[in-house]
Amino acid sequence: MATTESMPEQTKHAGIPLAEFVEDVDSYMQRASNESAEVVLKRLDEQHNKYKFMEYNLNTKKARLKSQIPDIKTSLDIVRHLQSRKDSTDPVETRFLLSDQVYAKAKIPPTEKVCLWLGANVMLEYTIDDATSLLEKNLDAASKNLTQVDDDLSYIRDQTTTLEVNMARVYNWDVKRRQATQGAKS
Repeated sequence: MATTESMPEQTKHAGIPLAEFVEDVDSYMQRASNESAEVVLKRLDEQHNKYKFMEYNLNTKKARLKSQIPDIKTSLDIVRHLQSRKDSTDPVETRFLLSDQVYAKAKIPPTEKVCLWLGANVMLEYTIDDATSLLEKNLDAASKNLTQVDDDLSYIRDQTTTLEVNMARVYNWDVKRRQATQGAKS
């Protein structure tokens, strides 16, 4: 994974905050904001839940992109095929999906224009060249977004692991502190 040193951590990973690794638990627990182990563990648990929520959203986005990319590729292949046949006088014979398991046969005459669904119940007519250009741009953007989401997911897993290690270290520190306190009382 290549990193860009000049780019701040926040913009590289969709605003996912960096989890500070607690190397020295004793000095970490001396900070003014860390009243007790319970308070620290609660704060770390809240941050852990935020990471899990972000991870869920990124996985949802990844699934959407993974289903979108094949659709864009299929549309691009169809438009390119129509583009290759636009100078021909013979119609293109094809079958197209009406609904699940229901297909219809069609003869498509040579054409200079196609209609593309843009989403949100919007369809626009484009020239074949413009449609090809738009679909190539959309495919490139979706592929880049998928790569970025994968990178963000990897980053958030690293942050989650760091946070879980911190939680375990603070918990173990608290257990040792309590054992020492009870040993001193005995």
